[in-house]
Amino acid sequence: MSEQFTRREFLQTACISVSALAASSSATSVLAADMPKGNENGLPSCDVLVIGSGGAGLRAAVAVRKNNPNLTVVVATKMMPSRNATCMAEGGINGVTDFSNGDSYKLHAYDTVKGGAYLVDQDAALKFCELAGKAIFDMDYIGTLFSRTDKGGVAQRFMGGASKKRCNYSADKTGHILMHACLDEAISNGVKFLMDHELLEIGVDEGKCEGVVLRDIQTGEIYPVLCKALVVATGGYTRIFYNRTSTPYIATGDGVAAALRAGLGFEDPEMLQFHPTGVANGGTLITEAARGEGGYLLNNKGERFMKNYHEKMELAPRDVVARAIETEIREGRGYGEGLGSYVLIDVRHLGKEKIMKSLPKIRHTALLFQNIDLVEQPVPIRPTAHYSMGGIEVAKIDDMSTKIPGIFVGGEASCISIHGANRLGGNSLTDAVVTGRLAGMGATNYAKDATFGKGEKTKQLAKMWQDKFKEIANGSGEVHEMYALREELGKQNWDNMGIFRTQAQLDALSAALEDIEARYKNIRIPDNSSVMNTAFTDYVELGNLILLSRCACLAAQNRHESRGAHTREDYPKRDDVNFLKHSIVNLKDGKLELSYKPVVVTEFSLDGRKPQ
Repeated sequence: MSEQFTRREFLQTACISVSALAASSSATSVLAADMPKGNENGLPSCDVLVIGSGGAGLRAAVAVRKNNPNLTVVVATKMMPSRNATCMAEGGINGVTDFSNGDSYKLHAYDTVKGGAYLVDQDAALKFCELAGKAIFDMDYIGTLFSRTDKGGVAQRFMGGASKKRCNYSADKTGHILMHACLDEAISNGVKFLMDHELLEIGVDEGKCEGVVLRDIQTGEIYPVLCKALVVATGGYTRIFYNRTSTPYIATGDGVAAALRAGLGFEDPEMLQFHPTGVANGGTLITEAARGEGGYLLNNKGERFMKNYHEKMELAPRDVVARAIETEIREGRGYGEGLGSYVLIDVRHLGKEKIMKSLPKIRHTALLFQNIDLVEQPVPIRPTAHYSMGGIEVAKIDDMSTKIPGIFVGGEASCISIHGANRLGGNSLTDAVVTGRLAGMGATNYAKDATFGKGEKTKQLAKMWQDKFKEIANGSGEVHEMYALREELGKQNWDNMGIFRTQAQLDALSAALEDIEARYKNIRIPDNSSVMNTAFTDYVELGNLILLSRCACLAAQNRHESRGAHTREDYPKRDDVNFLKHSIVNLKDGKLELSYKPVVVTEFSLDGRKPQ
């Protein structure tokens, strides 16, 4: 790809329009008139449709193109592919590439299992960690601009919960740089993009995936798109904590919610990670790399309080550090009051040269959100909702397939339980590139022998949403009511399902969510135009957030133990006898149902013994 490749060229050459081709009578692929024939009804179609343009989605799409160039693949995305949660990952990407220090794939897997409070499926973790090292070499090969050692190798740093240095990084902009490398590769391999399209529904007919319902945000057109294989890579759902989270505004769990409605299970929805260090104003991330490079956490007495909580101090696993910070605040050793409370992170002792070389992005973040130069003074921080360990239930990691043939998932939207109850810092980008590629390969192998469905079920779903738009966007509502409800949802989740939880809080949240859902159903949008109706986009996203909040609350209510990010003050101990199992929430006939399945234990015991 040319170094002078511009946004205009991207829009002209890599982006397509379904709406222009949907009215065509020719039964062709959405890509171009000279592509292979599509479905018999002439509906918009492609062989493999990827929903989501983050690291997982892009790696999936490239895997299709490289493994079977005869298949058409399209990435549908709500926004420009360069604006997603992958871009916001800062600290680095875990993967063992240096074995000289005694590190190994098995040790990486052990750290992952232990850090995940043993809710990790160990067979999946072992495979994941073996693929992680190979993924680093792949990312380096395709042009990821990693920071370098003096000998020219990829630079690595410690991250929380890791026993060895294995977090490969690009200053503190790793996700941004890695994502652009993935995007460059996707464009170079001829991947096509549907810009400004949101997923509304997944069509399942005769037990297998038939297609999806998409909405063109620009025009408002709602239509079915058929595919032989679908990859859901829409990211996580921590926007349920709307008022305080590090995730982007578009990460509203659309894929997880659609998969739930389509009949798939939602695994471990209660396992939501709170990153220890978000800026005090709003929760934007101060990367774990700040602690990985040697930053200190200080309370209002000037103490490095982590010495009282864990032997690794600031480099303890994220759940430990987040609870420690909240405990300091609750016991009066923080600053401020209420949601404005905080402690400090101090990196001044690293020196300006080190900060400018290794931590330039968080210096910019601190200046932008706190008007503080961290070269000169500590920065106020507090835990922030950050990552979803839970996600769409996966049948097997080998191809990231699900129980519904034709649906594959990758990245944070998926749950093959490689993170368990607490993801280690640096494992998220690895998850995206590893599982995204596996999902793409799985979709490729499925699509090459599959045929298009008739499209009737997906057309019915599209009609349902077209009618819903007319009902909701009828011009009679007050839009501020919807946004006030969204703020209330975030506050209720934070107050009652945050870092510390009790049965009374969760029961109160369950009742509050019922009330919020009832009020949501009465919302009407005061804009009946279909063109760029962003209020309706927000309405759809809020509905997904409410559904996913209910799932998380239900599972949290019934997990009577503390494990990883799920801290029950009324059940303070981990209970392997009764709860070494995954929560599975399904939606049947409009009602949520909770079941369980066992954790896979293979290599590692549950008593903390390290691998041999």
